[in-house]
Amino acid sequence: MSTNKLSHIPKTIVLVGLMGAGKTCIGKRLAQRLGLPFVDADDEIEKAADCSINEIFELYGESAFRDGERRVIARLLNGPVHVLATGGGAFVNDATRAQVKDTAISIWIRADIELLLSRTGRRNTRPLLKNTDPRKTLETLIEERYPAYEQADIVVESGQESPDITVDQTLTKLQDLLLAADQSIADAPR
Repeated sequence: MSTNKLSHIPKTIVLVGLMGAGKTCIGKRLAQRLGLPFVDADDEIEKAADCSINEIFELYGESAFRDGERRVIARLLNGPVHVLATGGGAFVNDATRAQVKDTAISIWIRADIELLLSRTGRRNTRPLLKNTDPRKTLETLIEERYPAYEQADIVVESGQESPDITVDQTLTKLQDLLLAADQSIADAPR
């Protein structure tokens, strides 16, 4: 694949999707391939709050976490171009989604429920999965969040294949999107 169109990424790339979809793994590799910095929104939220996401949920609740998440992502979107992995609920927020639409390129990393269960079961660091039936919780999140994720600019399937294959698919779709945008500008009446 020719990467000439990808030598200059005009906007931050925001990865959205459910926990366990692979946003951080794919994001790091994508950033490296594009020569861009990688930022994980959850890490930035923890730095801003000076405590872990689990602690934020326990001490202040999900609503306070979501408010902090929205503010941190807004700050990050106003910074230099980078690849940003967001938490699963970030793109569901109307204000965040609107800002991403205005200032960035959104990519939904989509995975089936079996893969999500497998990946999220490896660590006990997911506040929304604590003390619940993970399958039922993920099924509910799929029902609630997929309508928002479907508004992303690009959809990429994440499966059991090597992350590099998913990154290749992402780069192809990103190049197609940028070429289509350039073509619509060239075709616009002057």
